[in-house]
Amino acid sequence: MPVRLHELAHCRAGDKGNVATLSVIPYADEDYPLLVRELTAERVRAQLARHLGGEVLRYELPLLPALQFVCTGVLDGGVTTSLALDTHGKSLSSRLLALELP
Repeated sequence: MPVRLHELAHCRAGDKGNVATLSVIPYADEDYPLLVRELTAERVRAQLARHLGGEVLRYELPLLPALQFVCTGVLDGGVTTSLALDTHGKSLSSRLLALELP
């Protein structure tokens, strides 16, 4: 049965210029392997495609446990220069947490 990412994890976000960093941290350590398997850079890119102009790099942090995604070409040039509404990394993290996992 599919589950939304926000049911398994929370997300911390940061942005600087046109780069956003999204860290996904499971509520329960035992869900980390599921996130490693299902939450690929490609899936994150697809989920946020409307807001990304660059690549998504994924870093695994098993000792935390967490996944970190560095997204480039986002935020319409950066929070302080964009005319778009709600372009902060926090908004991207909310969109990411809406992702449905199998």
